[in-house]
Amino acid sequence: MSRSAITAVVTGHTQGLGAALAAGLMERHIAVLGVARGTAPALAERFGPLLRECQVNLADSQALGAWLATSVLREHIGASTLVLLMNNAGTVDPVGALHDQDPLVVARAVALNVAAPLMLAAAVVAAAPQAERRIVHVSSGAARNAYTGWSVYGATKAALDHHARSVALDYPIGPDGGVRICSLAPGVIDTAMQAQIRATPESLFPQRERFTALQQDGALASPAQCAAGIIDYVLDQHFGRVPVDDLRTAARQQ
Repeated sequence: MSRSAITAVVTGHTQGLGAALAAGLMERHIAVLGVARGTAPALAERFGPLLRECQVNLADSQALGAWLATSVLREHIGASTLVLLMNNAGTVDPVGALHDQDPLVVARAVALNVAAPLMLAAAVVAAAPQAERRIVHVSSGAARNAYTGWSVYGATKAALDHHARSVALDYPIGPDGGVRICSLAPGVIDTAMQAQIRATPESLFPQRERFTALQQDGALASPAQCAAGIIDYVLDQHFGRVPVDDLRTAARQQ
């Protein structure tokens, strides 16, 4: 398939894994619509017209809904035959037990980590009826294993996993591609979120030392390395056959 026939939407494209995903896609000549609170001047300078940016607070469901009601998404998709949605934006906050959690921070986390990906998935599928649509939720091992202090983060990521399982039932893979989805855990990546985790008081997150050791031992994957694996995964002909997956396990099985 010609890369010109592929377009992508990447949330949280201004830093970390999101920036690496956007760059990796554009390096393959895939046009990217980046959606985030801010902009990415370095990416815009490097890739020019391949990048279109929209500043939207994804933690504000009303603002996101208003943006989705505009024509921006349809204009970006155009006549593409394959549309990729990378639901990458997310937050680890609030960290701690229930008595340490600010209810408003909980609400923002659910809006950003759950509502926004689900809203975007529905909007992309509706906006591109002529195209094959492939949706990646960036999940986490915390969706599948409970961690002390991460009740909100783990629950929101588990919601993405279950959303993918259900959507996969709604759209069985056929010869025309249709809608394919996977909630994909990428592994532990050297990003600002990891730095935030290492800076969290151990009283709120007892597993902090484990993540500190991963960084000290050089066991964190780089954003670029991880992004390349995710892009290869989503462009593979078998994408979507497993609705909940782990990039590290998938790599070992190839």
